[in-house]
Amino acid sequence: MSIKVLIVDDSAVVRQVLSQVFTAASGIEVMDVANDPYMAMDKMKAHWPDVIVLDVEMPRMDGITFLKQLMASRPTPVVICSSLTQKGTDISMQAMAAGAVEVIAKPVSGVKGFLEESSHELVMAVRCAAAARMNRVRVMPSASSGNPLETRPKLSADAILSAPTGSNVFATTERIIAIGTSTGGTQALEAVLTQLPRTCPGLAIVQHMPEKFTRSFADRLNSLSQIEVKEADNGDRILPGRALIAPGGKHMMVKRSGAYYQVEVVDGPLVSRHKPSVDVLFRSAAKFAGKNALGIIMTGMGDDGAKGLKEMHDCGAKTIAQDEESCVVFGMPKEAIKLGAADEVMSLELIAKAICR
Repeated sequence: MSIKVLIVDDSAVVRQVLSQVFTAASGIEVMDVANDPYMAMDKMKAHWPDVIVLDVEMPRMDGITFLKQLMASRPTPVVICSSLTQKGTDISMQAMAAGAVEVIAKPVSGVKGFLEESSHELVMAVRCAAAARMNRVRVMPSASSGNPLETRPKLSADAILSAPTGSNVFATTERIIAIGTSTGGTQALEAVLTQLPRTCPGLAIVQHMPEKFTRSFADRLNSLSQIEVKEADNGDRILPGRALIAPGGKHMMVKRSGAYYQVEVVDGPLVSRHKPSVDVLFRSAAKFAGKNALGIIMTGMGDDGAKGLKEMHDCGAKTIAQDEESCVVFGMPKEAIKLGAADEVMSLELIAKAICR
């Protein structure tokens, strides 16, 4: 059965290009288009979409107001498509807090070409959103033809660093946590990080998120948490009471430097179709931390991180996968569990306690 999509954007060009992108993708049907939320609500009286692709700044009613009304009345998967200005970044973070499942960042100029070049990301975002379990989405307080998924090769973590050769890392008192997540992860990470005390081990985190959005996301979590949360800079140390979030558009790796751990932030190709990639983070933790690390894979669509978690497991690290019931999308944890990568499977509510333990 096709995923029925409603496109809500005041730009006729954007509506046209998005319609073409989704029509060319197998399993997606453009149910209708609307130039503002009022028109969208009229169209939804007759047929309700599976996914809404929503602009933020529109006449008569802005996208965030519409999103909040939608989540209060009939929660529906929403993909935000907003401009990549600082203002747009802040607005999009508000949208994610209000219940948006995915975010696609579009530039202020050259939108038509950008959307055509980003067909893979757009189609993946809609498929991720359609798979979301909206009963698990928690609204947070404000503060061409063919399948586009098959148009580019799917690279492994080998594209960034070589595989670990085994459990050859000496056990130390220095412990680190590596976490990977995607769809639904913004809310899951808030639920976990806000429960952690300042004495918890240092954390390195990959959350699939567009470039320039991760800094606002980290700042928001920092304001809500006892621990320090920041977007990672190259060379940042992984310290107790600190969580480093990989910058959007960059890979992040754990590296050993003498008696302590730090992160290396690098560019490179997409790995497991993502940048940052969870597989890259987890492989580096396996290789340089081994039994001194805890790996946690949480809600998200696809399989990024599953192989990396298995590598951590095989190198002596403790590993955890979030359970199906508490996931917004039980994709990444499910694939890790199938590989035998997880020592434990637990609910989101228990993960913070496991980190402290």
